Amino acid sequence: MNFRVVTICGSARKEVQKIPLECAVFKEEWGIEGDAHAGKWHRQVSFLAEEVCTPAWQRIRQKNPGIYAGPGAFGENILTRGIEWNQVDVGGRITIGEVELEVTQRGKPLHQENAILRLTGESVLPDQGVFARVIHGGVIHAGDLGTYRI
Repeated sequence: MNFRVVTICGSARKEVQKIPLECAVFKEEWGIEGDAHAGKWHRQVSFLAEEVCTPAWQRIRQKNPGIYAGPGAFGENILTRGIEWNQVDVGGRITIGEVELEVTQRGKPLHQENAILRLTGESVLPDQGVFARVIHGGVIHAGDLGTYRI
């Protein structure tokens, strides 16, 4: 299954919206260099589909135009086009250029203390996102093509 990287996002702090980047360095068994969620654990990198985010962004903008609603708004690291992440399997492999990742988790529990939910009134990562760990590092740019395979 092929897809395109729309945006890469990162933040040095947890529980905040991430900032869109043109490119990022992915470190083996760590995650994105400088991102608060990087570390030696199973949720180093998060993925969301633009197709899921766009309607949610529109709802946020209608309710409160002053809140940022765009790439990184839901705390995702990689925003993609052309793949339904909630349909992939744990253990599947993602390749983007020289970077290889392994899907480690689909979705996550949503709790009311969720900072993104409190800020935006929406949270799509718990139902529609996936998490992965970096198997082989490298650089990913916005616009790169990727593949998912079981």
